[in-house]
Parts: sequence; C-alpha cells; structure tokens
Amino acid sequence: MNRREKVLALLDSSRPQEYVPAAFFLHFDPQYHRGRPAVEKHLEFFRYTGMDFVKIQFELPFPRHPEIQRPEDWANLPVYGKDLYQPQLEVVEGLVRAAKHEALVILTLYSPFMLACQSVGAATVEAQIRENPPAVRRGIERIAESLLIFVRECIRLGVDGFYHSTQGGEASRLGNSPFFAECVKPFDLLLMNEINHSCIFNILHICDYHAPYDDLAPFLEYPGHVVNCSLHVGDRTLTPAQISAMFGRPFMGGLERKGVIATGSGDEVRQAVRAVLAQRSSHFILGADCTVPSETSWDNLRIAIATAHEG
Repeated sequence: MNRREKVLALLDSSRPQEYVPAAFFLHFDPQYHRGRPAVEKHLEFFRYTGMDFVKIQFELPFPRHPEIQRPEDWANLPVYGKDLYQPQLEVVEGLVRAAKHEALVILTLYSPFMLACQSVGAATVEAQIRENPPAVRRGIERIAESLLIFVRECIRLGVDGFYHSTQGGEASRLGNSPFFAECVKPFDLLLMNEINHSCIFNILHICDYHAPYDDLAPFLEYPGHVVNCSLHVGDRTLTPAQISAMFGRPFMGGLERKGVIATGSGDEVRQAVRAVLAQRSSHFILGADCTVPSETSWDNLRIAIATAHEG
C-alpha cells in the first residue's frame, strides 16, 4: 500500500493496525507562506521527515476590524468571498497537484471563533460574548459563511480533508458554558459537518495552544475521522487508548509539542516514542498535541516518524 492507503486503512476499525502513521506540523518562515516557495517548503518538509500525509499550514491572517468596539458592531462585519483566500488557495492547488498521488493532502482550518479573535483580539471577543451573546453570534456566523466559501473551493481543488482546529472551550475561556454552546459550537459544527460530508479524512483538533481544558465532553459529538488533542485534561493525564475510546475513533498525538520532540536528543526522542507506542490505542497516529515550535529539529521529527513506522 502507498501512504494514502496506509492512512485510510486506519479508519477501518474491523482491521488490525499493522502500520503506525506519523505526522508533525510546524510554521515555516514568512517567506514560505505564499506561492511557489510555500509549496516547495511544504514538500521539502514532508519528504525529509517521511511523514504520512501532507498538512498545509493556513498562513492567511483574517482582516483586523478595530472598528468593532461594541457587540452590536459585529452586525457590520462583511462576509468575505473567495478573493480574500486566493493566496492560500494557490498553495492548496499547488500541493494537491504535487502530492495527492502519493499521500493524503489536508489543510488547517481555523474555527470561526478563532478568526473572530484574530479580527479584534481574544479578550475583546470573550468579553463581548459574555455581554451580548446574540450580537456577537451574528458576527461569528458571518465568518462561518465566509469560511464555507473557502472550504468549498478547497474541496473543489481536491483536498482530501481538513485539520479543523477549535478553541473557546478551554477552562479559562468560555469552557463548557452557555456562551460556548451559543457562539462557538454551532459554527464549529456547521463547518465540520460540511467537510465530513465531502472529504475522506478530517482531523478534529481540540487546540490547547492558549489554555488547557478541564472537560472534553463538549467535543464528543464533533465529527471528524480522527481526534487530536493533549493527553492532559484538568488534573488527569489520559492515555491515547482512553481518548480513542472516549471519542470512538482513532487518536492522533502522544507527544507534547514543547517536550522531548522539541528539546531532546535523537535517542531521547526514540525512547519517548516507544513509551507512547506502548500505550497507544488500537488505531493510532503518532503526532504532537499541537503545532511544534518552528525551531524544532527536522531530524528529531524524522527520528520520531521512523520509530513509529518500525512499530
């Protein structure tokens, strides 16, 4: 089997897993965010590390809107069309053309809530949601409408799926609250249901980049063929097998993004990967809990991936 077939075989729970796929992601220097340089850097990273699918980084900041001063101002947010996303779409098209024949090609998809935070700042969004949820909801809904235009164009270009990142439900932000249920979750589900209907390989990423979670229950009904998150939830440290059982799907992860994969020697990376494999779920992809630091050694990533492939 080629890498596409090996990863897709993971989704068949009736078949024992004979091969452990692995993949890690990092942000490249800004000179590699657009055009041919972005395509070539993604391919260089994919081939050097030996990872099992291509994950395209989303490097297009959402427009800032400093004029949004009150929750009611979200009603004036425009719905951006395809033109906003054209630089990212060019990278998608180039990587689909270059790599889809040998591996799955998926794209990072930030949630509407995350783009709202890019637009006016996270603290402002969270405060305004608490002040007037229906008003802010209208703005996040407009961002979701814009993202649907982008998602559908990516699907037309041939991506195999998305790495859908969700935030807002962290313990120190909106948590598992009515605010999260009204202003974040419906629009996560709108996008995830769209991509799950159309794509063969989607990863639900519960992102703790800003803060940890004390409860994964709000995400159990989120679609996605694979779940990726931290093993640390509240005061508990779970195993890959426990999270896989909780979500009823394969788990991706096992290593902390700022841990040994980023700071250790090659031998330390091998030992850490073997320890994770000993606790893996029956259907599992080795990875980190989020994007690893940009300065992480590509050699460390290559060693980790090769160790996973050895089983």
